[in-house]
Amino acid sequence: MEDYILQMSHITKEFPGVKALDDVTLNLKKGEIHALVGENGAGKSTLMKVLSGEHTDYTGELILDGEVVHFKGVKESEAKGIAIIHQELGLIETLNVCENIFLGNEICQNGSINWEEEYKRSAELLRELKLKVNPATRVGNLGIGQQQLIEIAKALNKDCRILILDEPTAPLPEDDSENLLQLVRELKNKGMSIVFISHKLNEVLSIADSITILRDGHTITTKPAAEYTQETLINGMVGRQLDTRFEPRNCVIGEVALKVSDWSVYDGINNKWIVQNVNLEVHKGEVVGIAGMIGAGRTELAMSIFGSMEGAITGKLEYQGKERTHFKNSSEAIEAGVFYSSEDRKKYGLVLSSDIAYNASLSSLGKFIEKGIFINRDRELERVKEMVKKLTVKTPSILQKVGNLSGGNQQKVCLAKAIMTEPKVLILDEPTRGIDIGAKTEIYQLINSMAEEGIAVIMISSELPEILGMSDRVYVMREGRISGEFDNKERTLTQEDIALAATGGVTV
Repeated sequence: MEDYILQMSHITKEFPGVKALDDVTLNLKKGEIHALVGENGAGKSTLMKVLSGEHTDYTGELILDGEVVHFKGVKESEAKGIAIIHQELGLIETLNVCENIFLGNEICQNGSINWEEEYKRSAELLRELKLKVNPATRVGNLGIGQQQLIEIAKALNKDCRILILDEPTAPLPEDDSENLLQLVRELKNKGMSIVFISHKLNEVLSIADSITILRDGHTITTKPAAEYTQETLINGMVGRQLDTRFEPRNCVIGEVALKVSDWSVYDGINNKWIVQNVNLEVHKGEVVGIAGMIGAGRTELAMSIFGSMEGAITGKLEYQGKERTHFKNSSEAIEAGVFYSSEDRKKYGLVLSSDIAYNASLSSLGKFIEKGIFINRDRELERVKEMVKKLTVKTPSILQKVGNLSGGNQQKVCLAKAIMTEPKVLILDEPTRGIDIGAKTEIYQLINSMAEEGIAVIMISSELPEILGMSDRVYVMREGRISGEFDNKERTLTQEDIALAATGGVTV
């Protein structure tokens, strides 16, 4: 049809042994925000890689501006005005803003880069995006929200007409997310066509004009956003009615498992206290939530307890009823029964080029050593198989490379790695970031089952609904300090209570 800028018709893409896309259709209008939703592994990213030229061996048709195209690489798609911004940003942190914006697209004159023109153009793009940053600023010194806007500036610099945003708000706090969504609306009003991929269904419904649901590599339905609700989206994505996301736990909360008092962490590199005078405890069988804005010190607190945070630590740690100094390193913490699962699974939690078995047992190999030096490989693999089955990891084999798994299944491997250490205290940092509603529900159930087994769980999350739905008690952090502590056993805590504490409206 003449009002479509892009038509993807009957797209089929196969990997060895897997049909990732099967007869998928997606039509995009000019000046439209078209959301693409589905569970991890549904085919969303694969479809966008076909569109952006990253995948070239597929069947079906791409029709752009009424003409059939078949991109042989990303450069060809960019030349036609298509840009993709992945969930993992493609910026080089050691370069400055201007250098990143023009990387691979430099303005050259007489064989040399015209820096004056590049800095001038960069400043214009930053003003257009309402980003008050000097183009000479090193990207590594910027917050994640600002880095997202730099990626969009790169796209605009390439005369982008179709912008693909893959989970753009996944790492962002609420304020930065809303600012980004408002920018996306403004780009739409200027005539840009946008494909918006997100697991945050409230955002999808608030911003999209049309929504396409993918499931298991198939197009399920495409309708105007106004015709969907969160419930109908979820049903279309998972193909079934989901039970209550946050089920009640049958836990007996026991004695204190871990407690820190007057806990402070000094960052010697930046010469500042990043955690100050924190008092926190978690009981056996309890789920304790830690909320707060990005930069509030939540991750630094968790890593310092786990022994993996560089810097001077003061304060007192009590573990299993005994007072001790802080753990000197993560190996000492794991051996004692404390495990921390990182918020960045791809960078710190997993070895993507290695298989599931290697990743799942990496932190617990000592449990399979026999005769002092030999690892019983059969026993190790058998235990991994048990964990894969228990956690319902979708994989043809435990020898599958972790990098080939969906985000939800990667997160389950992180949990398998944690559980195999047999922790008494488990610290989960953003355990559901960037995964779909079905996988989230399964992970909530796993957390509940661990608490029911008597494990003390500390859960850091930027998603207030899951903090409220999962936590027996909640600590809120602000500027490195505890700014609020709430009992939530009756699930009566509200988002407003947490927001006030996180922004300074409540003090303890």
